[in-house]
Amino acid sequence: MTVSWLSVASLIIALGACAACFVLFRRLQQHERRHQALINVLRNEIQAMTNSSIGMGRRLIGVEQKLNLTADKQLELENRDPTALAYNQATRLMEMGADVDDLVQNCGIGRPEAELMALLHKELHAPHQSLGRDN
Repeated sequence: MTVSWLSVASLIIALGACAACFVLFRRLQQHERRHQALINVLRNEIQAMTNSSIGMGRRLIGVEQKLNLTADKQLELENRDPTALAYNQATRLMEMGADVDDLVQNCGIGRPEAELMALLHKELHAPHQSLGRDN
């Protein structure tokens, strides 16, 4: 009888060990599913961050190109003849009706140049009365 009790006790211990292994195996599967879900979430976040970084890089390149273009244009403007800009501005002001004093104050040109421009403007825009007298 001792052998049969011993067999039954061994069987119960073995069944308990099998049950414990089964419970541990289920827990392991649950942990594995959770970890796999976490890995998937992290992969998605990394992919989103990568896409965002690529987009920001492209935008940064675009901004850099615009900045370079602006710097080139600014350098071009700085290298232009400043007197040409002053005379262009003076011409525009004359067409808007400015007088000699306005040209001297606003365009940075001397009075003789302003008077010459005013005379030239008047001659170019005055009706040609001499044509009517010759005929």
